[in-house]
Amino acid sequence: MRLLYVVTEDWYFLSHRLPMARSARAAGFEVHVATRVQHGAAAIEREGFILHPVAFSRGRLSLWAAFNTVRELRRIYRAVEPAICHHVSLQASVLGSLSALGRPVACVNALTGLGYTFSSGAAKAKLLRPMISALMKALFDRRRCVVLVQNPADRDEMTAIGIPADRVALIPGSGVDINALRPLPEPPGPPSMAFVGRLLEMKGIRTLVEAHRLLRGRGVNIDLLIAGTPDPANPDSIGEREAAAWNEEPGITWLGHVADIPALWARVHMAVLASRREGIPKSLLEAAACGRPMVATDVPGCREVVRAGETGLLVPVGDPTALALAIETLAASPELRARYGAAARQLATDTFSADAIGRQTVALYRGLAATGERQAAGVAL
Repeated sequence: MRLLYVVTEDWYFLSHRLPMARSARAAGFEVHVATRVQHGAAAIEREGFILHPVAFSRGRLSLWAAFNTVRELRRIYRAVEPAICHHVSLQASVLGSLSALGRPVACVNALTGLGYTFSSGAAKAKLLRPMISALMKALFDRRRCVVLVQNPADRDEMTAIGIPADRVALIPGSGVDINALRPLPEPPGPPSMAFVGRLLEMKGIRTLVEAHRLLRGRGVNIDLLIAGTPDPANPDSIGEREAAAWNEEPGITWLGHVADIPALWARVHMAVLASRREGIPKSLLEAAACGRPMVATDVPGCREVVRAGETGLLVPVGDPTALALAIETLAASPELRARYGAAARQLATDTFSADAIGRQTVALYRGLAATGERQAAGVAL
């Protein structure tokens, strides 16, 4: 059976969907990938996947660009004739579902967190939210279509906009490679922390920087490493100039893009994420797999990985004072860090491993494929 992933960016497929695509390949699926190609073509093709370049346009509202993308996707759907299309992110799900209209294909519409439109308080997001919700209801509430979410709050959001509960599946994340990411000893020296992710306001990076300033102002010697880059296609992005200016502040190092994630977590004592909302944050999963304790905001996605008093500490969203206090608590207690870190590793192994997530995803694919086979045989569903 042919399985087609539709992803806006090749780097995102490689960073967030590769484990489940490998599981599908191992289960016997012929895996195709339709995406905007930048630098990931060779890596995708080395996996034995068949690549189809698509001109996705992120970060701007353009009916003409959307029309061209749908036209390209429909051409690919006709040529590949996939049994299942796995659309990744809201934009890919909307455009991919439009492209699939009238074709005998099952659709998995994976919402990796609800993103800017549903999470931002900006006027633009508030204006778009009801229109996007209505479009999602129309496109996703169809036979052989499933909305795939990563946490219970997102599942409830989908049913609230009118998508039936039996069309919403919950699989917690895309999986973390617990063999490549192993528990690491703490580094020597004073306590340090790291943020990993795109430099977006909604990920709470400014709140984290302010918390660090509060700690430094009280004489708490703790370093902050920031790994990630701005995302100009996202209206919530931090600017390059602001990010570069953090390097001028005592105790802050902006690293830009970091490819060697295990080496990063080996340098620090804890992970911090002050996001406003997540699906299941990959950065925290990777930190947990490396045995790092975590501090995060008590919001959907984060609270699934950071279990308060078990794998880390949770704080209110947008509260740099509470965030600073939680960081200071972990910084002051090697015993607490060790206990939380061990529990975090166990959670990553038991719940979020690539094998566990891959099995759940393949089961979802097989269920949809079996439905299609029964329909083709003329069985009324």
